[in-house]
Amino acid sequence: MPEATEPGKPWFVYLVRAANGSLYCGISDDPVRRFAKHQSGKGARFFLSSPAVALVYTEACRDKGEALRQERLIKKLRKSAKECLVASATALDQPH
Repeated sequence: MPEATEPGKPWFVYLVRAANGSLYCGISDDPVRRFAKHQSGKGARFFLSSPAVALVYTEACRDKGEALRQERLIKKLRKSAKECLVASATALDQPH
């Protein structure tokens, strides 16, 4: 059966930092589990050359379709703009 999604189940677009500083963008219904997969060397060939070191950004989406659209938009951004997303997420995590 193709990947069925439960209605109302959130999907996420996420960014993972590789050891070489580059950022990988992907989608998942469980970004923490997906990050663990990337760290174990499974999930994306991107990390063969430089291992995944940190899950640096997650953004909740309504459904898988919205997550895919958001992923396409983020992948088109320059690295500096992606770094701004990471910085905004990091700022939200800091105590005020």
